[in-house]
Amino acid sequence: MNDLKKMIREVPDFPKPGILFYDITTLLKNPKGLKAVINRMSEAFAGEKIDTVIGIEARGFIFAPALAYHIGAGFVPVRKPKKLPHETESISYDLEYGSDTLEIHRDAIGEGHRVLIADDLLATGGTAAAVVKLVEQLGGQVVGLTFVIELNFLNGREKLSNYHVHSLMRYDS
Repeated sequence: MNDLKKMIREVPDFPKPGILFYDITTLLKNPKGLKAVINRMSEAFAGEKIDTVIGIEARGFIFAPALAYHIGAGFVPVRKPKKLPHETESISYDLEYGSDTLEIHRDAIGEGHRVLIADDLLATGGTAAAVVKLVEQLGGQVVGLTFVIELNFLNGREKLSNYHVHSLMRYDS
């Protein structure tokens, strides 16, 4: 994955001092890089029956529709509160410094639907674990979760240990 890592801009002290931000916009603007990301994310789940790919707001919206198209599945967005126009199911969860809430349309996932969850980054795992709970509350089955980047040092994978977790690139610090 070093070929893809070379396309990611590292921005020190963003959004606050001491944070090293991995900027994927430089990867996304590269046609070969973007194609490689979508291909490699979908290859990790080749042979799996997937009905729906969920994208987590906001950067998950970049990858999930392309993955869904590539594998022949539907796309469902998971959004921040009050962004979806129909009846929703919501979940609140704790973050390192506070809490957050996510919503999904109640009719987005049916009983037994096989779901792949996609996002740009796996950090502490709280957001992804919340989306897993939403899917399961609606009767869906999580086939796996796929991320472009995983920050190993934040141990987010531990919160998802019962699921197939795939990351294209992993950073240790």
